[in-house]
Parts: sequence; structure tokens; C-alpha cells
Amino acid sequence: MSVFKVGKATVTRIEETYLPVYPATQIFPELDAARLAEHAHWLAPHHYDAQSRHIKLSVHSWLLQLDGRKILIDGCCGNQKSRPQRPHWNMLNEPWLERLAAAGARPDEIDLVMCTHLHHDHVGWNTQLKDGKWVPTFPNARYVFSKLDFDYFSKLDADPATAPTEFGSFRECVVPVVEAGRADLVTGPHRLDEFIDIQPAGGHSPGHFVFNLDVGGARACLIGDVFHHLLQVYYPDWNFPKNSDVVQARASRRRVLDDCAASGALVFPGHVGFPFAGRIEKVGAGFKPRF
Repeated sequence: MSVFKVGKATVTRIEETYLPVYPATQIFPELDAARLAEHAHWLAPHHYDAQSRHIKLSVHSWLLQLDGRKILIDGCCGNQKSRPQRPHWNMLNEPWLERLAAAGARPDEIDLVMCTHLHHDHVGWNTQLKDGKWVPTFPNARYVFSKLDFDYFSKLDADPATAPTEFGSFRECVVPVVEAGRADLVTGPHRLDEFIDIQPAGGHSPGHFVFNLDVGGARACLIGDVFHHLLQVYYPDWNFPKNSDVVQARASRRRVLDDCAASGALVFPGHVGFPFAGRIEKVGAGFKPRF
């Protein structure tokens, strides 16, 4: 279990899966032999599997504990969700809830669930199947969703040509929370409280958020999928294939990298491998991860 301190706050990684999932050159076509050799000293074994030539991606949540509150950021894929289009995450049976409890939070103790965006691998544990119905996993929590994302996926889910959107996760993991009256649909910028500031970083999805944390001058940024892999810190124009707006995704990535380098914030991505969190250094016109 990886635990980080941000001032008096504790941020704990709750793992769901950590696997080599996609051929590296399929995700990043620009990753030629020369670039692979240049970065070989840090890529394997935590970010690249040399035998399969697949990039490694972690799927995890972050548990933020601060002033007695327990806040969950992003809900992974979830168990018993049918995702045949994503075989690595299809019908999972992972001890994620047990890992959450080991980190200090049972479902009924979670005060707030915050989703950086509404893709299937960030909302899965929002709900569980009970008596044939998807219901909120965290019965006492408020859920914070991007209104822009919610409206975007609602439209896709209403169109027979694109429904069910996000492999059905929108219907299973987002709509039931809204219908139960547990969701707050917000737009950014949005000041959540004295510690957490929500900023828009669209492009990977239209309403993608980053969550900035400032605890007595100790700073962190929970960035979701602004970048999926540390290669994108070296090459900010490299997009992950799935984006709602490729130009906006690049612009958001550069802006967030700039902001994190300037503030010295500890950066918590949604899919980067071990050691899972770190800082960004500005190097000339580019960036370098200090993870």
C-alpha cells in the first residue's frame, strides 16, 4: 500500500489492477526504437513490460483523509461489470473494498466521492448490484460529477447509434447515483472547500477535472487522466488514443504540467505505475517527471 503525506492530509492508493495492457507503439505510435532506448533505464519494469512490449497501466483510486473526512477520488472499473470490449477489466473480482478498508475506510464511512471524469474506469465502484439493481456503494457520501461530462454522456446514451455509452458504465455507475439524489453536478472552476479547488482540464473528456489540494501550503494535484503514462510528461503532445478533443487534451496537459512544475505540487495520476505519485520539473521548454 502506497501512502503519501500532503501537510496534515494522507493520500493512499487503493489498487484495483496493475498490468501490461496495450502494445506500446499502438498507444504511442511515435515511440520508435531510438526513443525506447533513450528511456529504457526507467521504463521497465514499472511502466513497460519488455517481454510483451506492452505499457503497464495501474488502475487505482486515491483515498484522501483530512480533518476527519474520508474522500474517495475515482472509482476504478468495479467488480462484476461486463466489459467484453476491455478484457483486462471484464467481470473483475478484485478485493478492492478490502483494500479500501485496510486503508482506513469502509463504504459507509466515505463522506465524498469525486470523479475526475466519467469514463468507465473511473466510476466503476460508484455502484454495486443489490437485488438486481445498481445502487450507490457509498450510502452516506455525496458524489461530485462534472456537469459537462454528465450532459455529454447523457446525450450519447440517448442516441441509439452510441448507446450504451462507456460500455454501459454510464447507466450502471453514474445515472443510479444521480437518480438516488446523491450527486452534485458542478462546473469548474469550483471551490469545494478551504482545501480543495476544482479546475477544468478538458480534452480527454469534455468536462475532465483536476483537483488541487492546498493544506497549509503543502500542495498536491490529483490529475486523473491528464496524462496516463510518464512518457507523456517528456512528450506532452502525445495523446492517449481515447479523447473527446485531441487539441484540447494537449493544451490541458501542458497547462497542468506548467502549473504543477511552478507550484511544486505532488502529482497523483490515475494510471501511472510505481511509485504512483511524484513531482514535475520544468526543463527548458519541456518537462521531466520526478517520480
